[in-house]
Amino acid sequence: MLKLYGFRFSSCTRRVAVVCKELNVPYELIPVDILKGEQRSPEHLARQPFGVVPAIEDDGLSLFESRAIGRYIVAKYGAGSTLVPDPKDIIATAKFEQAVSIENNNFDPTAGQLNLELVLKPARGLPTDGERVTALRATMDNKLDAYEKVLGKHKYLAGDTVTLADLFHLPWFAGLVEKTNLDLLESRPNVARWYNEISARPAWLAVKDGA
Repeated sequence: MLKLYGFRFSSCTRRVAVVCKELNVPYELIPVDILKGEQRSPEHLARQPFGVVPAIEDDGLSLFESRAIGRYIVAKYGAGSTLVPDPKDIIATAKFEQAVSIENNNFDPTAGQLNLELVLKPARGLPTDGERVTALRATMDNKLDAYEKVLGKHKYLAGDTVTLADLFHLPWFAGLVEKTNLDLLESRPNVARWYNEISARPAWLAVKDGA
């Protein structure tokens, strides 16, 4: 069985877990308590030299970085899955690569920092930086306005089929929608439709509160 080393509430750990659930791939969660600093232990650094979560072990393979792990899981266990396009389909693959780049470069940096300020800091009793939130919110609004245009052309980010590019958004986006007062959806019907569809998938519901 695939071993998933991570913190069950972490966004990146849940990013891997949702892919496993989509493909019905069983996994064993090996807890790494980041609140206690276990990610910096010698044992975990041997698996993940950057000292973060998650990492996996599977049939002798050690792998880290949640997006790379997600691709690996689809490649090994997702025969017939459309979560990653057939590489022979050059156009679909190009659109998929565009979509995963959008998530990684345009969404994740801002969404992660907003979650840090509005969700993670309050949960740890730390003060929120209001000026930083204002700047991040302005950036996020600009990003989501672009998403609104993209999602007005097709159902999901890479076309009319759910891919990893969509699923990779879920941990950070769900945190912002469900745990903050930010209004990210009301004025963006295409983004709202897209988010509501992917966040209702059984695979996400199974891991949204913990991998």
